[in-house]
Amino acid sequence: MPIVDSAIYREGARETHHVTLDQTYEDLHENGGFAWIGLYRPTAAELASVAEEFELHHLAIQDARTGHQRPKLERYGETLFVVLRAARYLDEPEQVEFGEVHLFIGPNFAITIRHAESPDLAKVRKRIEGDPVLCALGPQAVLYAVMDEVVRGYRPVVSGLENDIDEIEEAIFSGDPAVTRRTYELLREAMAFQRATHPLVGVLKSLEAGYDKYAVDLELRRDMRDVLDNVLRTVERADTFRTLLQNALTVHSTLVTQAQNEEMHALAAQTHEQGDQVKKISSWAAILFAPGLVGTIYGMNFTHMPELNWTFGYPLALGVMVVSAVVLWVVFRRINWL
Repeated sequence: MPIVDSAIYREGARETHHVTLDQTYEDLHENGGFAWIGLYRPTAAELASVAEEFELHHLAIQDARTGHQRPKLERYGETLFVVLRAARYLDEPEQVEFGEVHLFIGPNFAITIRHAESPDLAKVRKRIEGDPVLCALGPQAVLYAVMDEVVRGYRPVVSGLENDIDEIEEAIFSGDPAVTRRTYELLREAMAFQRATHPLVGVLKSLEAGYDKYAVDLELRRDMRDVLDNVLRTVERADTFRTLLQNALTVHSTLVTQAQNEEMHALAAQTHEQGDQVKKISSWAAILFAPGLVGTIYGMNFTHMPELNWTFGYPLALGVMVVSAVVLWVVFRRINWL
């Protein structure tokens, strides 16, 4: 249902509720007060209707129609156009889910346009209707209450991100292979949260600069300053989260590299040891080969072998075998193969 609520407020209280926008316009013109129109994913015709009635700038209406805007504040004459990004943390998938609300704030009207389920503006409307002093401040009070609700909604997000970062810091040193992917995905959520909160500082300071010009109530100024303080704390935490996660990625990368280097050193030492064993085996094989060759030849016992009938043939063969073995042993010892 695009029109969530449409009502007229006078002297700090809700006076009437209207089903159609035309009824709201007529009542506002005839009886005064201020109108608060709440729309949820409005049609082009409904946006055109409020734009024509309250003389809203076509560029602001275009932004409200398309959505997916970053938080910002724009002033068109006496009308403020404010974009806010609400957020809530989904713990199981470790994701930040963002909502979006657009506000048109004029002298006698407040138009809120949501493009997602959050923030819960019914809670905001109930708060204003339950506080006649706040309600009597008019459309500026609606702007304050909506901004306060959005900023308060950041607290669970901060807590959720903080808890998951603590878990990641523990997992980094536990050798969990999935920690890199988890850290990167959480870093992406932290950066998105930064983009939703950082611009609010400029939005609130721009509002503060116009307090005197637009005669903003003193208590409302103090309330808005409290919202700014909360935003500054949230922005500080968001910056810290991003830094911590980037450092976590760096530390984990260093630990992985260190582990790989240790494995390479261990593999190199093992290879070196195997090489030494191969050298020893090869050396003894060569030492045994020379005597074995001589013994094999003389073991053939062919008829026409002159050395068989030579008196010194046998001693000489033994001597050659011993000398060749000793010489090879000395050589291999000198080159540290044995």
